[in-house]
Amino acid sequence: MATRLLTEFGMGTSLRRQDYTQAARRALQDALWHNSINLAELYGKEKEDMQITVEIGVQQPDAVDIEALRDIFPYGQLTFSVVEGGLDVPRPDGLPTVIANVALSVALELDA
Repeated sequence: MATRLLTEFGMGTSLRRQDYTQAARRALQDALWHNSINLAELYGKEKEDMQITVEIGVQQPDAVDIEALRDIFPYGQLTFSVVEGGLDVPRPDGLPTVIANVALSVALELDA
């Protein structure tokens, strides 16, 4: 069984286009771009061994294109989950600003 070693959080927005995928992309970048973690190497593993779980919260989960987000990750085994969360913030023109929240976890199979 894999051991979770790291969790990062991020937030992203789509200010005017109500693009839930873009808001999720920005949230993922927020979680990833703030650090440079050599987690796999610390444990003598390959980067491809990392099991990366991506949880995305937005008000319209069906509007997120998971396949369009995979290119953010250059390596690792990816699992995506999109759930209701985030915020749609009303604007005077009637179109909301979309906010996505992300929790990104990294796990590795460790030797006993």
